[in-house]
Amino acid sequence: MSSASSTSGLAAAAAAPPLKTRNPLPLSAAQEQQVRELYYARVRGYCAAEIKRFAECATNRTVSATWACRAQRREMKTCMVAHATLAEQDAARAEWFARSDERRRERGEKEVKRREQERFHREWWGLKPLGDDGGGDEGEDGGIGTGGTRTEGRKKKEEEEEEGG
Repeated sequence: MSSASSTSGLAAAAAAPPLKTRNPLPLSAAQEQQVRELYYARVRGYCAAEIKRFAECATNRTVSATWACRAQRREMKTCMVAHATLAEQDAARAEWFARSDERRRERGEKEVKRREQERFHREWWGLKPLGDDGGGDEGEDGGIGTGGTRTEGRKKKEEEEEEGG
C-alpha cells in the first residue's frame, strides 16, 4: 500500500509544472560578481545627486561627519534602499546578458592583440614562429625552453664526467 501511494506521489510531482525561478541560467561566482557590480553601479547612478551631497558634507571631516552629515546620509540611504530592489537586480542581470556579445567581441580583439604582440616578441628576439594553431606545446622545433636548454647541457656534462671518471 505504501508503494502505491509513493508512486502516485511521484506521478503528481512529475505532472506539476516546473517552478519559475528568478535566475533561469546559473552563473559562476565571477559572473555573479559582475552582475552585482553592474547592479551597484545602476543604483549609485540613480542616487548620484544624494551621494554627491553627502560626500561634499563629509569632505575634511572625520568622526564629526557622523552627526554633522546625518541628514545627507539619511537622504542618500533612503534613495539607495528605494532603488535597491529585486526588479533592479533582474534589470542588471538582463543588461549583463545583453552585453555578452560585446564582451565576446572584446575578448576576441584582446586575443588578436595578444597574438600580434607575441609574434612581434618572437620576431624581435629571433625565435621561431609559433605554428598555425597559435599556441600551446611547440614540440622539437619550438622556441623558448626546447632544444639545447641548460638541463640538456647538464646531462651531456654529467655523461662526460661518468665516462672520464
